[in-house]
Amino acid sequence: MIPPHKPRLESLDQFRGYTVAGMFLVNFLGGFAAIHPLLKHHNTFCSYADTIMPQFFFAVGFALRLAFLRHVEKAGNLVAYRQALLRGFGLILVGVVIYHLDGKFASWEEFSKEGLGGVLSTAWRRSPFQALVHIGVTSLWVLPVIALSARAQFLWLAGSLGLHILLSATWWHEWLRANRVIDGGALGFLTWTVPVLAGSLTYMYLDTHGRIKAYQPFLKAAVASMVTGYALSCLTSGGVLAAPPFFAPWHGRDMWTMSQQAGSASYLIFATGFSLGVYTFFLWWSDAHGRQLSLFRTLGVNALAGYILHMMVDDAIKPFAPKDSPLLWVLFAFSSYFAITWLFLRSLERNKVFIRL
Repeated sequence: MIPPHKPRLESLDQFRGYTVAGMFLVNFLGGFAAIHPLLKHHNTFCSYADTIMPQFFFAVGFALRLAFLRHVEKAGNLVAYRQALLRGFGLILVGVVIYHLDGKFASWEEFSKEGLGGVLSTAWRRSPFQALVHIGVTSLWVLPVIALSARAQFLWLAGSLGLHILLSATWWHEWLRANRVIDGGALGFLTWTVPVLAGSLTYMYLDTHGRIKAYQPFLKAAVASMVTGYALSCLTSGGVLAAPPFFAPWHGRDMWTMSQQAGSASYLIFATGFSLGVYTFFLWWSDAHGRQLSLFRTLGVNALAGYILHMMVDDAIKPFAPKDSPLLWVLFAFSSYFAITWLFLRSLERNKVFIRL
């Protein structure tokens, strides 16, 4: 537990700011023909674009335990759980408003013919389950163990993974592919639990052992997690030597394939290790050496606002940048989009406006 007088871990804001910048990069550039495949989502291997979303969840887990324990210290368990529940459901509500439910009806007759049961059975099938909703649902899922021991959290993590693998082997993976879900779909919280609790465990270790003793264990854990994720991906197609991360596959796709769309176990175990490695760099660079990029600070302290604003600016710029645009025009459009979004966030920071739930 971090007492109020302990200094802020600047590495978390820098790490989160880097992740927001990475989100801006891959979300804008991913649809253009002139852009390298590593900056795009493919659903058949882990590209650079696929490393971004798990880093958000890693930061969420880190901050969730830190904030929860502080709320317990200040106001007690009941208030802390109440705030965590409100935050989780609040994120789900915001996400549903942004992403919308599935289904569209041109007339009341069409709606009546579908029936309330039919509407509800399809409304949550695909569109709502994107980043904010996944964060909200996963935060609620890990809440029972977020304040408990490392052992309890690891067992919860392993159990969630095991359940996801079991369900995927029996029916879930076929269903999610048939319905083209986003980021793991309705059961994605089971594997998004991995980076969230990894972030929580990272905070726990820092709180107990301090920064100086953290580098070597963190790097070892990062490598072990990435190797484990890759090893699981080698179970694909009945057991083959899978293509390494960041390389296009030479084998078929199944539940063991690294896939952000499926939220597969191999993908999230690998990406969690990658997230820990990146965070360790910022721990060394920022907290140990006092270095910061003001850009990352601005993006990191207002990540939710950045998430919402970048989609609005994207919609304003993209109509003037066709998907087959030449690279120079793509880069000009991206620079304009990034600068406008940054200006909004910088203005919010200067006026001390921070959008959080």
